[in-house]
Amino acid sequence: MPEIKETVHLKDLWNDDQARALGQEQLALLRYRSNLLGADLRITNFGGGNTSSKIELPDPFTGAPTRVLAVKGSGGDLGSIQESGFSLLYLERLEQLKGLYRGEPHEDEMVAYYPLSAFGENRVAASIDTPLHAFLPFPHVDHLHPDWAIALAASANGKGKLEEFNKRFGRKIAWIPWQRPGFELALLIENAVRENPGTDGIILGGHGLFTWGDTQRECYLNSIHTIDQMGEFILEHQAKKGALFGGPVQAALPDRKAIVAQLLPRLRGLLSSNRRVIAHYADTDDALTFVGSKWCSDLSALGTSCPDHFLRTRVCPMFVPWNPNNEDTQTLKHRVEEEVVRYRAEYKKYYEAWSTKDSPKLRDTNPSVVIIPGLGLMGFGKNKKEARISTEFFINAIHVMAGANALEEGEAAHPLPQARRPEKSAQFAHFHNYVALPRSEAFRIEYWALEEAKLQRMPAEGEFSRKIALVIGGASGIGREVSLLLARQGAHVVVADFDKAGAEQVAGEAGALGSNEFAASVEVDLSASGSLSEAGRFAILQFGGIDIVVNTAAIYPVPGADGELTEGHWAKTFLVNVTGNYMLARETQWVFQEQSLPSSIVLTSSANAVVAKRGSEAYDTSKSALHHLIHELAIKLGPLVRVNGIAPATVVAGSTMFPRDRVLQSLDKYKIEYSESESTEELRSKLAGFYAQRTLTKQAILPQDCAAAIVWLAGEQSAKTTGHVIPVDGGLSEAFLR
Repeated sequence: MPEIKETVHLKDLWNDDQARALGQEQLALLRYRSNLLGADLRITNFGGGNTSSKIELPDPFTGAPTRVLAVKGSGGDLGSIQESGFSLLYLERLEQLKGLYRGEPHEDEMVAYYPLSAFGENRVAASIDTPLHAFLPFPHVDHLHPDWAIALAASANGKGKLEEFNKRFGRKIAWIPWQRPGFELALLIENAVRENPGTDGIILGGHGLFTWGDTQRECYLNSIHTIDQMGEFILEHQAKKGALFGGPVQAALPDRKAIVAQLLPRLRGLLSSNRRVIAHYADTDDALTFVGSKWCSDLSALGTSCPDHFLRTRVCPMFVPWNPNNEDTQTLKHRVEEEVVRYRAEYKKYYEAWSTKDSPKLRDTNPSVVIIPGLGLMGFGKNKKEARISTEFFINAIHVMAGANALEEGEAAHPLPQARRPEKSAQFAHFHNYVALPRSEAFRIEYWALEEAKLQRMPAEGEFSRKIALVIGGASGIGREVSLLLARQGAHVVVADFDKAGAEQVAGEAGALGSNEFAASVEVDLSASGSLSEAGRFAILQFGGIDIVVNTAAIYPVPGADGELTEGHWAKTFLVNVTGNYMLARETQWVFQEQSLPSSIVLTSSANAVVAKRGSEAYDTSKSALHHLIHELAIKLGPLVRVNGIAPATVVAGSTMFPRDRVLQSLDKYKIEYSESESTEELRSKLAGFYAQRTLTKQAILPQDCAAAIVWLAGEQSAKTTGHVIPVDGGLSEAFLR
């Protein structure tokens, strides 16, 4: 172990009291160590890296102490992993695999033996990195992907700079050329440690870092100490270098978010040619520096170096050449269309060049990261989390490129240290000092049968996964139930309401049903077109577009003492209940057109639209107008957008249109007995029960009933239904259409 000094850039998060509370439970301590390492993205990125411990457990067959490898399971995340997320394998059986190994061309067949090496009842899928941990002769091992370490690993002069690093900090970190993760790399690492006594870490060319320790605490300290020193080393070079990536050529645009909001629906639609995608926009300082630099296009074309990076970002991002100084947003949209066509063609060539008869089928030819000068990065994925992670991974790659750029001293030349053999060096593309993986190696990992198996283990997506819903009136009643039901079925939901606090609360409830990243809230005024436009813009910047628009908001004007409405109340009722719905469709129509994806609008009419009643003329006629507006909008917006509605009978439960005073007024009107001591919900229940007796089913209409109908109309099961209004009234014969 090297001498541990105080870190400069990283913080030692280890808490002795918390660790002592775990006692000698090594699996719990491994989980604790892993969570601390995963808490800092400078140490490792989401889902990346592995940690392990070699521990003794009683053999379930003999009861005798048995050496077991506990290693992060396939697809796990260090920051959130629990004890149940680690694979447990007999170390002796893993060691025996060396005798079965037939050489590098056959290394993938070794993976089939990992489940056979499982300890006890553990069935967590073992990572491809399992033997890398098993064959290192240390009790505790960390394999991480810190940007500072990968910067060394991806530098054309990386091996020489590692020697300089070792002298500077008194370290003995070894260099191993690029080798795809797997059994062969495990043997190379084992051999490197055997041949270099005193080695206290390993840099894998183009890949990442290995560190270890005799105890959980020592291993953790060695990892953060090593990464911290590498950070110090890289940052010193960056300070001397000055401007990175060849210097700036395009400043960040002050109105970039407004431009991105105009662009994202078009871009999302183009990139959804295979399946719909969700977007994430990043305009951090690092992202803007890179996209505005002289070398951005050249570096982007090389793609990333670390396997964990390009599994998320694909072989390379899509760079869109655009000069905002003399080209407008419309030109940018056309340029994006051209670049998407070019990217798909190039990706197909890449697949065809390296695929074999045994390769998995071509997946999606669309990019997962898009780079635009002056604007920043846009990531795309099956959901918001995946889109964000893809973006973050490319920002990690930017840090790596920056570090390699800073380490540059003179012109790079072959053979590069990443190549295991000199004759392989020419396969590694490089720009200045940054070295990317060969396309052949990138393909071997991206279309690895083992990676394909991991994808196949992913759980099925929900019905509304990959779709974005804007729910107006989502803070209460029917709107709240719509938001929650869509969230349960995988949708990304923007809860919009005049009640800002209520919308925030419902968004929190929706997020708890899936992921907090899948739900957001915004304040909106249905009577103001500008407010509706801002709500749409918010949804676009949050998720990339809009697929579903639902409105459940309306107002019910209460007549004065003389039983009449003022002209202002009458006008306000029509402004909100009719014009508001028209403006909502108008302010989102452009989004649907730009995406060119089948979409849906569902509006909320009422049984009152076809039933004349005393004292509710404004509300009833406004709903009748809305009823017809649904027909008009279906004709106007079809075939791309389906427009439907529901017509509920009176929904009392949870409705903001039934505050306590109106409920009491109705109970008095219908001579229903009640007590002032009863709660509002109890009073609402009595009134709902009265209304239910008017129906054929004798059942009260609940917000959940209406939400179920709305969500059905919003989904693919009603793909051939448009221009219709579905009654949800319990069988109200007065409302039968004639």
